[in-house]
Amino acid sequence: MGEKRKQVEEILERYVTPRLARHGGSASLEEIRNDTAYIRFTGHCSACPSAKYTLESIVKEEILKYTDAVRDVKLAEGVSDELYDFAKKMLRHEI
Repeated sequence: MGEKRKQVEEILERYVTPRLARHGGSASLEEIRNDTAYIRFTGHCSACPSAKYTLESIVKEEILKYTDAVRDVKLAEGVSDELYDFAKKMLRHEI
């Protein structure tokens, strides 16, 4: 699975992140499970109401165009470690 991960991460870095960065966001590969890449948006993209559209029209399209290492691309659901850390700081009144 290491080679698959490397391929998808390189595609994200080369083709996806530059496009998302123009809008203050980024994307990272959370995991590959059952030939599906799970992508997490960060920055402005993480709270964007168009995140699923961006995933389909940009991220998924680019990944599937440049590799056959995965068959599908989905948005990683759930709360990121970044958000947990932010919430903990708020509760401790550090922010």
